[in-house]
Amino acid sequence: MKTVLKGLLVFAFAGSSLALAADDTTQVDYPEGYRDWTHVKSLILLENHPFAETFGGLHHVYANEIALEALKNGTPYPDGSVLVFDLMEVITDADETATSEGPRIRKDVMQKNAALWAETGGWGYETFFGADNERIITDPFGSCHACHLGAEETGYVFSQYRE
Repeated sequence: MKTVLKGLLVFAFAGSSLALAADDTTQVDYPEGYRDWTHVKSLILLENHPFAETFGGLHHVYANEIALEALKNGTPYPDGSVLVFDLMEVITDADETATSEGPRIRKDVMQKNAALWAETGGWGYETFFGADNERIITDPFGSCHACHLGAEETGYVFSQYRE
């Protein structure tokens, strides 16, 4: 359960339902093509989990090449690292013998740029919600980074690379 919780917390508070108050130069970039990046892990957060109301569903985590190298080597994340938490609805068939992903709920993103986001350990946080990918983070420190402080020793990232 501890591993599942840590995996969830990679992006849990990045999904806060707030709006980003920043200009275009400090906004996290939309992660174009992230589904072609390396898939790092998946988990299903079930309805009896404490975070299920906000984060229940099937979670996929993707890393771009820069982030993947740091994950594999256990080295600090360099600028340009991007991690995406893709949250999907869970669909169970009528006889409850199979589970699959349903429609996308949201995409939570961590993007590393030490100069832009020094107050959050170099990470920018964003959630892209709905069909129009609406940005919904206003307080990246309080709604995102405060949780990630618990992973300071691993560069504020809870996910670890697994062979």
